[in-house]
Amino acid sequence: GSLVVNYPFDDDEQGIAIYSKSPDDAVFQKLALAYSKENAEMYQGSPCKDMYPNEYFPHGITNGAHWYNVPGGMQDWNYLHTNCFEVTIELGCVKYPKAEELPKYWAQNRRSLLQFMKQV
Repeated sequence: GSLVVNYPFDDDEQGIAIYSKSPDDAVFQKLALAYSKENAEMYQGSPCKDMYPNEYFPHGITNGAHWYNVPGGMQDWNYLHTNCFEVTIELGCVKYPKAEELPKYWAQNRRSLLQFMKQV
């Protein structure tokens, strides 16, 4: 887990972690920023310092392939084959938070979700 919004492409021709720009890169960046700007911790860009001290996402967003390469991912497939603009939103450093922590996640992401829906 992490705290970031990533956008296509998640894969590149070389199969390495390098920025892989889609034809709609500017739109994807706008969508990702709309979400991250409303989540103060995400927007800072260094969410999991204890687990990944060198990980940094400027403004809380990243190109998927620049972060790590995912060949054949659903995000890219949907974009290429169905014209679906999909981003992946990582909500926290812990993949399986305890039930009592869920209200905190809601509080951190409510405004982000509303802002994201406004982009339609």
